[in-house]
Amino acid sequence: MAGATPPAQPPPGPPPRPLLWRWRRNPLRRRTDRLRTWIGLGVLIAVLAVAPATAALVGDAARGHYEDLARHQTQTRYETDATLTRDAPRHPEPGSDEEKHTRYPVEVRVVTREGRTRTTRAEVRPGLTADNTVRIWITEDGEATEPPLTSEEVRSRTTGWALLAAMGVALAGAAAHALAGLVLRRRNLARWDAAWAETAPRWTTPG
Repeated sequence: MAGATPPAQPPPGPPPRPLLWRWRRNPLRRRTDRLRTWIGLGVLIAVLAVAPATAALVGDAARGHYEDLARHQTQTRYETDATLTRDAPRHPEPGSDEEKHTRYPVEVRVVTREGRTRTTRAEVRPGLTADNTVRIWITEDGEATEPPLTSEEVRSRTTGWALLAAMGVALAGAAAHALAGLVLRRRNLARWDAAWAETAPRWTTPG
């Protein structure tokens, strides 16, 4: 409609900063801007240099630990037959995909290598009845346990610790850069306060 007032438009935002603006010469660039840039570059180089080495060291230590643990488990655990002493609970949805992956803790009877009969609790499929036999892993004392770590599990855990170590270095670098930025910002604010305290009396002369 002619003569209608156009709707108010939001004020334009600040113009985008040019790439590498802290490196370029300009009258508004402060010494702390350049210092922060050098700190950021130094932190980046340090992270890129330290993270791979840290990941390798931590991964090597983790691999040695888990390989020793796997060997110990192989020597102290073995698979044997176990007999259910009571019926296992039935799954509420027989024949479902969930039932195939569900296991219930049930009391079972095992015979150790020394010939001792012991009872322990093992995870079994739903619906098994008493006197059914299942294969489980037990310790030398006859306690049900998990099977020894496989080479794939050792490799997976080693990779996980190496990645965590590298991420830790990166996070430490980011924290150091953020802390340096905070210190420099407070330094700038302190300088602005000092400059304003010196300039303010000339702007607020009595009328």
